[in-house]
Amino acid sequence: MAVGKNKRLSKRKGNKKKLVDPFTKKEWYDVKAPGMFTVRDVGKTLVTRTTGTKLASDGLKGRVYECALADLNDDENAFRKFKLICEEVQGKYCYTNFHGMNMTRDKLCSLVRKWQTLIEANVDVKTTDGYLLRVFCMGFTKRVTKQVKKTAYAQSSQIRAIRKKMVDIMTKEVATEDLKALVNKLIPDSIGKDIEKECTDIYPLHDVYIRKVKVLKKPKFDLGKLMDLHGEMGGATDENGEIVPTTGEFVEPEIQDTV
Repeated sequence: MAVGKNKRLSKRKGNKKKLVDPFTKKEWYDVKAPGMFTVRDVGKTLVTRTTGTKLASDGLKGRVYECALADLNDDENAFRKFKLICEEVQGKYCYTNFHGMNMTRDKLCSLVRKWQTLIEANVDVKTTDGYLLRVFCMGFTKRVTKQVKKTAYAQSSQIRAIRKKMVDIMTKEVATEDLKALVNKLIPDSIGKDIEKECTDIYPLHDVYIRKVKVLKKPKFDLGKLMDLHGEMGGATDENGEIVPTTGEFVEPEIQDTV
């Protein structure tokens, strides 16, 4: 039978799926940086609302946010980037922890020049609170004052000695501190300044930086420690997601009008 003859055959009524804007099912959460940084409100993040057994907090936990240090500390230090990982969701807030540090590509490229030696070192070291970190360092040889020679190349024995000194200083600085104290050292890059000062006897250096920090292993998650990092009281949450004291904590009774 020809298709055009029978109207009932030509018109097929298919169940068209109703198009729904996906953003109607989503909600915004505030991202909070740890207490080491001046600016605590990093930004906002989007997640699908809690439906049935699929919780919104599960979609947020484990998210990594990369922020420039200039935004976190409200200064001009824009070439250093910090990674923050969401570890806890309470109310409409995502509480983050340190997850790594890096430098921008343009800053790294601007440091590499001719007529000098690049010296790099890295070491795996554990902090006092159980974080296993891989710390990368870089530095460049420099010409001394009144030097006639154009180049400032270090000998291979000097490079080995400088690299050993870098590893020793990084190990000492990281192994004796917890994560919070280490981040406070990374913000002004005091470790890089110490390396530059210590290596002057072997060969004068300049532009010495902690180039990258990776978090390889973490200890078991502790809500109390995370809340201390954010400068807030840790505890359980009610149905609205607000922090409430647990049974072990003292709760001051409300003042009654009549006895």
